[in-house]
Amino acid sequence: MPQVHKRTCHICEANCGVLIEVEAGKVLSIKGDPDNPLSRGHICPKGTALQDLQEDPDRLRKPLKRVGSDWHEISFEQAFAEIGEKTRAILARDPGSTAFYVGNPNAHSYGNALNIGFLEKALRTRNKFSASTVDQMPHQVANLRLWGHASMFPIPDADRTQTLVILGGNPMASNGSLWTVPDFRNRMKDLRDRGGELVVIDPRRTETARIADRHLFIRPATDVWFLVALLKAVMARKPHRPVQDFVTGLDEVGALLQRFDCEACGTACGIALPEIERLADRFAAGPAALYGRMGVATQAHGTLNAWLISLINIASGQLDREGGWVFGRPAVDTVSVLPPGSIGKHTSRVSGHRSVLGEFPAAAMAEEIETPGEGQIKALFVVAGNPVLSTPNGSRLAKALESLDLMVSIDIYRNATSAHAHYILPPTGPLERDHYGLFLLPMAARTIAVYSPPTLPQAEGSLHDWEILRGLASAISGESVQAPTPREALDGLLQTGPYALTLQQVEASPSGIDLGPPPTGQLPARLRSASKSVACAIPEFMVCLEELEIPENDDSVISLRLIGRRHLRTNNSWLANSRRLIKGPDRCTVMINPADAERRGIADGATVKVRSSVGEIRLSAEVTEDMMPGTVSIPHGWGHALPGVAMANALGKPGVSVNDITLNEIDPLSGNAALSGIAVEVELA
Repeated sequence: MPQVHKRTCHICEANCGVLIEVEAGKVLSIKGDPDNPLSRGHICPKGTALQDLQEDPDRLRKPLKRVGSDWHEISFEQAFAEIGEKTRAILARDPGSTAFYVGNPNAHSYGNALNIGFLEKALRTRNKFSASTVDQMPHQVANLRLWGHASMFPIPDADRTQTLVILGGNPMASNGSLWTVPDFRNRMKDLRDRGGELVVIDPRRTETARIADRHLFIRPATDVWFLVALLKAVMARKPHRPVQDFVTGLDEVGALLQRFDCEACGTACGIALPEIERLADRFAAGPAALYGRMGVATQAHGTLNAWLISLINIASGQLDREGGWVFGRPAVDTVSVLPPGSIGKHTSRVSGHRSVLGEFPAAAMAEEIETPGEGQIKALFVVAGNPVLSTPNGSRLAKALESLDLMVSIDIYRNATSAHAHYILPPTGPLERDHYGLFLLPMAARTIAVYSPPTLPQAEGSLHDWEILRGLASAISGESVQAPTPREALDGLLQTGPYALTLQQVEASPSGIDLGPPPTGQLPARLRSASKSVACAIPEFMVCLEELEIPENDDSVISLRLIGRRHLRTNNSWLANSRRLIKGPDRCTVMINPADAERRGIADGATVKVRSSVGEIRLSAEVTEDMMPGTVSIPHGWGHALPGVAMANALGKPGVSVNDITLNEIDPLSGNAALSGIAVEVELA
């Protein structure tokens, strides 16, 4: 008899509620849950990939050990024993030679998040890397400096605003990022129905731009000039809602802005001054919110961008106000549980990069493996990560991985990164574990508490990801991990949270408990800064702003600037083996404006070479008016046709890795990779 299980889809940040029909341990269908108060029945194509991942014959079910180029199935007991012995020997030779890398899927596993620290402690390492420094680290640095906590993320109050401006973000494809906002299309329809406006600013006419009331092209990696001009224009207006008295330092920022000419800033970024002035008028009237995401973070001024975005929301009177720039108040308040974060506690061995929130830049991982000397990385543990495809200059990293004495991957696939490992330890399938959106529900457009028990029973002999982490930690340290299970810990976190819920209460509402829109009036009480104030004139940021010089655009230069993109049917490199999502047209193309294509004799569908200063890739051209002239776009997460990869569907449509041509340049304030705006040449192959 078929049974319908209510669950949260945990593939992306949207956390949509789904209905999974199961019979005899087999999934029959996956549909949206209309009773989920956050997603409201919405589901995107990625939701069906839950079944694909669970049933994929290529998904690993048992640990693998590599001997030369051959792979052998072994037991977890054997794997733990051998890895523990080898790691202890490496630590004995050089205590600073271990490292680990944490990938994006860890944010979607609360059990993993609550247990990763045990492995870190056992390894006794300062060499921590993660996907954060090819993604959101600039936002977290700005959070730490402004609000006093790196995990205190402000979000647009989209359900109650009148003006929403999106800069370098594409929630129609991502369903929100650092902003859990499923059913985005209908939310924007509601915005329009109440007389509001959606404005998208992006070098590409994205899926979100296509539903917007207004789309403005912006030159890649020039967002800082747009933001400087907009902030200056906003500060020249008296906002309808006054700036709160706990906000300090705006006058100092305003004084520094006087050196910038707004018209010159507009010329530098490609947005005319009247458009900037128009936006400033909308923000002064309110309610309004400016949201920036991946496009603003992955550039040399990523942290300045994140800071300026918040200052615009603050100066226009939109902070902590209905329809403006608000903070979630989740059932599990991670801001109260996690440490606030620190900057500069350590420096990396080779290039002297300072640590940010305990991490070094992912862009520096290869050099830390390659460079001889005390502290050279000899043992690397990768937890649900694929940095060969997701971090800068991936081909260099792949070569470096071959020199390791020990590499261990916790992964469900033998992919471009785990293929280099000596051991691959696969966790249970996605429907065999429970779920709670520990890190994502705090950023939700509507506050809910929702818990998903396992949909399917745990396969015999398998281990959950958190059990693998504890097993490794015990094997390396020689001490058993004594701690509550994730479910027990979650119950405690809920009970001590703002609503004093129990896990039993939450589980009794499988579609979720509706706790309302993000509450306003939380500040200054919720601030984690010692002064309980928002100090806008952050010294380090002010110095960088003072050193900025407006670039002059040389129209005679015909080189192109590269940006990334994502698609609704992809999620970094992790869904490449989903038979449903991989079908259809080739999505790993280089998008190019018709004028740029004509100048180079490139026709739509032609194979072209895209070359940067560090490498070259070949792929099909997609000639489209959606691209701003002078700009090309290549998606990330492709390039699966590499030695050792065992993902049949992905190998059928492997694409190429854009990170074979990205540089190791970083934003100095956050260590984040500067992937946007790289100069490239495109020509017929």
